[in-house]
Amino acid sequence: MKKVLMIGSTVCDIVLNLDHLPTRQEDVHPEKQTTRIGGCAFNAAHALAHLGIPYTFISPLGTGVYGDFIRKEIKRYGLESSVFVDEEIGSCLCFVEKDGERTFLSMHGAEYTFQPEWLNSLNLEDYELGYFCGLEIEDRDGQALTDFVCSSKIQFLFAPGPRILHIQKDRMNQLLDHGVMLHLSDLEAMNYTQCTSVETAAEKLYEKTKNLVIVTCGEKGCYLKQEKGIWVNSIPVKVADTIGAGDSHAGAFLAAMYRKKSFLECAAFANKVAGKVVSSYSSVLSDEDAEELKKMI
Repeated sequence: MKKVLMIGSTVCDIVLNLDHLPTRQEDVHPEKQTTRIGGCAFNAAHALAHLGIPYTFISPLGTGVYGDFIRKEIKRYGLESSVFVDEEIGSCLCFVEKDGERTFLSMHGAEYTFQPEWLNSLNLEDYELGYFCGLEIEDRDGQALTDFVCSSKIQFLFAPGPRILHIQKDRMNQLLDHGVMLHLSDLEAMNYTQCTSVETAAEKLYEKTKNLVIVTCGEKGCYLKQEKGIWVNSIPVKVADTIGAGDSHAGAFLAAMYRKKSFLECAAFANKVAGKVVSSYSSVLSDEDAEELKKMI
């Protein structure tokens, strides 16, 4: 049976819920603080795994206080990675304002590294689909990951993330020229292309990749671009916390692709999954929601 190859970070998220982001020299008292497992690849892999899709998760688990926390939590959440490195794991401070929007301050560590030999035990013929994100591409081993993706026959979904403009231009162009599928937010797409609309941004990206471009647009749903572009609406929900919404959308899209759904069906399903995630104070699907959503694909 084919599987999905998920590559990327698992980190410790320290989440601070507050009324607003502090200004310089301001003293703000958060409403609450929670510590939880996170990371773009973890969130995406969690959605995929809990929707019943076979996968392999290549995520370096390291040492230190946060490494100890992650090794315990990843098992509790039902995921596993066989990659261990003798280097400390970093953390991410997540500021969540009253409207649910998030701002990150990330201290990178072992979680953003990549070594091609981690894949030596895998038969890559077992994989048709894969996932990776921009934080790994930007970091110190990003060229090695870029070269692997571009030499592979696996169809990868690439989520550049909010630091898209910080990714080295040569690596970004290499991936776009290779023809990865793109999964990014409206702001990321417009900032990168310097376009003023989602449609024109997606068109410009498609001209580079000649492959599917998925642009998530919050409450508007998402925009799909191939030869033609189409909007796929979402169901309105009350937003509690947007952390992990885009990651879960990407994981859910891959899950539906694995089930051979059409791109329209994949997008509609991914919108439902993301809606479940943003309506709860969690960056991943609950077990109950996952069981319900499984039946839809």
